[in-house]
Amino acid sequence: MDDIVKQAMAKWPNVPNCYGWLGLDERGHWYLRDDPTQAQGRFQSGVPGAKGSLLQHEKLIEFIHRNYAADSTGAWFFQNGPQRVYVELAATPFVWRLSSDFKLTAQTSAETQAQTCYTDEAGRVYFQTAMGFGLLHTLDVAKAAEGLELGLWPLESLNAADMPNQFGYTLSPEAVNKKPL
Repeated sequence: MDDIVKQAMAKWPNVPNCYGWLGLDERGHWYLRDDPTQAQGRFQSGVPGAKGSLLQHEKLIEFIHRNYAADSTGAWFFQNGPQRVYVELAATPFVWRLSSDFKLTAQTSAETQAQTCYTDEAGRVYFQTAMGFGLLHTLDVAKAAEGLELGLWPLESLNAADMPNQFGYTLSPEAVNKKPL
């Protein structure tokens, strides 16, 4: 976490959390979701326009990556100064890229090694690592098949709906923390 973020947290300890404004898609892209976007539906809904605006500002994305973490309930957030901006996940908290030497790199640029490979009912590929659980980018599925043929990891099957509970993450912190009107 950036020092400036830690200083802001100490200076303003009681800033309310932010929900619904940031999303991570299945390809590791970040989306900003303003009020009109949120009114169109949940990030995970697939409703046209509900995803929001693709974030393209490199320095902001790097800042998000350096300050991306999970709370004790498995809800992922970006610590933006004194405020936690909770992330709506399309699938998992990490989206992996698989290198030619079978190392995994998250959307945050952190590198790790695969421990177990999983597939779901739709044929998507996931990896559990020491860093956490994540979806493999679709462009790297053939490389994962090569690694499986080499016996690099055990392969298990799971239903996608069971993954958040099994691996301890929350797809929609907003839905979990929504206050009744």
